[in-house]
Amino acid sequence: MLIRQDLSDLVIEAIKANNGQATNVLIAQYIWAKFETELRHSGDLFYTWQYDVRWVIAKLRKSGILKNMKNENGHTSLIGFCDGVL
Repeated sequence: MLIRQDLSDLVIEAIKANNGQATNVLIAQYIWAKFETELRHSGDLFYTWQYDVRWVIAKLRKSGILKNMKNENGHTSLIGFCDGVL
């Protein structure tokens, strides 16, 4: 069983697993692939986890852990770690 507070660690794990940068979709895919069973047994979090992950990403941006990054086309669809974080 997961709780909302666990999602910060899962977001960071997902970004690390994608070489330090990922899109919202890649983060969600990673979390679902690795933690589907736990999510299914997490009560209301099962129905809100994708929204909660976006909220966690915004919180980690504001705290200086994550930042927006540009992809090869110059769009800011990637999320990565701020310099010196990891």
